[in-house]
Amino acid sequence: MLLLWKLAIAMHELTLKWIEAGECRTQTLWDKQPSKNPGTVRIGRDPTRCDIVLLHPTVSGLHVEIFYDPQKSHFYLRNLRPSNPSKVDGQILAQGETMLTPGSIICLGQVKLKVIGIDPRFSRTVAVSTPEDDTPEASISQPLRRRLPRKPLPTYGLKCPNCQKISHYKLLDFGCPWCGTSLDSANSVLMSTYAD
Repeated sequence: MLLLWKLAIAMHELTLKWIEAGECRTQTLWDKQPSKNPGTVRIGRDPTRCDIVLLHPTVSGLHVEIFYDPQKSHFYLRNLRPSNPSKVDGQILAQGETMLTPGSIICLGQVKLKVIGIDPRFSRTVAVSTPEDDTPEASISQPLRRRLPRKPLPTYGLKCPNCQKISHYKLLDFGCPWCGTSLDSANSVLMSTYAD
């Protein structure tokens, strides 16, 4: 007889909202998303070094980075420009890092970003079968097997018309996470197929 073990991989999200050039912008960050500096999401004016680009002249080229600390189970903001310090909830952060919470206000120069949500999300469940009897003989005679998906589902993305990088289709309303370009005119492309 076989037992099924299910493993759900947690993924954490932080959503930012701000006004830029008279438009309301929203961006969701994930703890494991691809970025220009792995493990962090960098924010600033320089599109070659930043994942979220803010065009206001009071924002530094490379201003701050946001990262998730798995030991503390929180998102943090780290200042990268001591000569142009950021403010979090009215407190100047010239160096070091500070924890972000829902409702936190981040000031980068004259641009204010608000943390409108921090949520845990769960990715797909992987089922692995193991023998019910945990004796060495049982595990040798019946090796571990993965349950195969019944039907693969396609995942679509959007190819940025500016930087040509591919983003998840859910980012249509938020813009390209790499260069900030609107994805309204982006081409839809097949990213991968996987099962839920």
